[in-house]
Amino acid sequence: MRLAQLFPLSAIALTLMACSPQGTDTTSQTSQGAPSTKEVEVSQLNESERLAAFFDDMHTQGLKRSPISQSYLGLKWDYGKWDDISDEFQNKTRELNLTRLAALNEFDKEQLSQQELLSLEIAKLSLQRALTNDEFRHHTYIMDQFRAWHTTVPSFLINIHRVEDKSDAEAYISRLQGVKPLFSQVIDQLRVREEMGVFPPKWSYDQMIQASKNVISDIPFEESTQDSTIWADFKEKVEALSLSKSESQDLLNRARLALNTQVKPAYESLIAELEEQQTLTPAGDGVWRLPDGDKWYQNRLNHFTTTDLNADQVHQLGLENVKRIHTQMEAIKEQVGFDGSLQAFFKFMRNDEQFYYPNTQEGRDKYLKEAMAYIDEMEKRIPEFFGLTPKAPMIVKRVEAFREQSAGKAFYQRPSADGSRPGIYYANLYDMNSMPTYQMEALAYHEGIPGHHMQLAIAQELEGVPEFQKYVSFTAYSEGWGLYTEELGKDMGFYQDPYSDFGRLAMELWRACRLVVDTGIHAKQWSREKAIDYLVENTPNSEYDATKAIERYIAMPGQATAYMIGKLKIMELRQAAKTELGDKFDIRGFHDEILKDGPVPLNILEDKIQNWVNSQKG
Repeated sequence: MRLAQLFPLSAIALTLMACSPQGTDTTSQTSQGAPSTKEVEVSQLNESERLAAFFDDMHTQGLKRSPISQSYLGLKWDYGKWDDISDEFQNKTRELNLTRLAALNEFDKEQLSQQELLSLEIAKLSLQRALTNDEFRHHTYIMDQFRAWHTTVPSFLINIHRVEDKSDAEAYISRLQGVKPLFSQVIDQLRVREEMGVFPPKWSYDQMIQASKNVISDIPFEESTQDSTIWADFKEKVEALSLSKSESQDLLNRARLALNTQVKPAYESLIAELEEQQTLTPAGDGVWRLPDGDKWYQNRLNHFTTTDLNADQVHQLGLENVKRIHTQMEAIKEQVGFDGSLQAFFKFMRNDEQFYYPNTQEGRDKYLKEAMAYIDEMEKRIPEFFGLTPKAPMIVKRVEAFREQSAGKAFYQRPSADGSRPGIYYANLYDMNSMPTYQMEALAYHEGIPGHHMQLAIAQELEGVPEFQKYVSFTAYSEGWGLYTEELGKDMGFYQDPYSDFGRLAMELWRACRLVVDTGIHAKQWSREKAIDYLVENTPNSEYDATKAIERYIAMPGQATAYMIGKLKIMELRQAAKTELGDKFDIRGFHDEILKDGPVPLNILEDKIQNWVNSQKG
């Protein structure tokens, strides 16, 4: 999963061109202040130059409006600030998007190259998606248990806010001081939704409240034998600076004051609001229980799959693929000589100790080491299947303790554009019994190489395309690619252990089941418990794994459907290209064509591949 995004703030931070911007032109990043826009006489530019200038200005202005996005890029323009999430700011964003869309419609297509026409089409689609989504602005949960502001603040400060000098530490303190006004806006947004009747389910509040309490526990918030997560992080970052004792102590004193007078009260106010709203939320789990929930869910399906599929069609597609994968699993069951039903085999795979590392530090360290080893071995074979490869390195890291109980099983965070931060594959090792070793190989390929790290890092490093195009978000493309690369590993000769190959199928089965349970929850009024039971009965995953997954799908309606739909489209396009080209089919060329323009909707991807096929015939 990419948070990504998976970019973890995609539902929170300013949407630039309906995406979560995570990069900008590195040639303009030398200044600590926001870059000035050059005065250009538009009449002196040809149409291509005018379009390029428009894209550049749009991207830069969008970044100026999002301090969080700036920091994700390694930029320090507004390093001590948080994003503005008020309705007033969002109204302005809508006005800007309308103005930009109107301006894009004025460009003369006859004077643009094919590459420029593609960029123009992606830009217009992104703006239209943003405007359509804005019609349901308050249907999106501003707070949920999966990821929201209560965990975003500490994870952002720890993982994204770098402290390389005293001014960076001052900016960290400024952000601590800004948590209270930020959470005031969060509470305002919660109350807007309360008036509309938009609430997450009742059970999710307990998790949000507990996670919030975790952030403000321990030193300096209360007497304890250990430091709180944020305090420990700030102390470590200050201690790494070459400052005098008095300078360091001054920074620590100011940070302690901000934590106790700003951060702690902010969290306490948020907790009180959550406790109040928990008593108001209507019964049920899916968005069908919200006003215009059916329209909202169709919006989510359209957005995440980039198709016009409705809930019934998605549900049926899921049932068909569950049946297909079960049949393939039966073959592996026979191969390893297991005597019993597929459900009995699931139980064996779920419970046998040989498939799990111990729930100890040693077990967790071994998991991280082995996951990286899979990626290292895969990387050696990449030149045989790809022409385009990323320059940015990647690492495997454990999800931090403060958020691991509510975070997903695994996710990826792209590298910073300036090279200061590698790509990170996060593995959630809270419960090692939910991280079977037989799924480790496929998971490493999905999150790392050739999955999310390759796709996202390559996009970020592309030359000759507008900056916005590198960071635009089309979930079916990105997550479809991640799932596709799991099967690609099979084509490349990996998964030599049949149990590991079963793990690959188990992960694909998981995505097929998502089509069933996501639509079941949000369109067919399935309960949380019914959806959990479906996963436990039809997959080898643990009940804990199923529970956390269903809770995520409830918090993020429609998102989970993108994986399988995107993967099936890529496989369909590959087979069609192979059939049409025969001996002229080049797997390296096919993969490069998918990756060379950054993320695109599935219909544009289909057009791209067909154009590539036509070019190969000559």
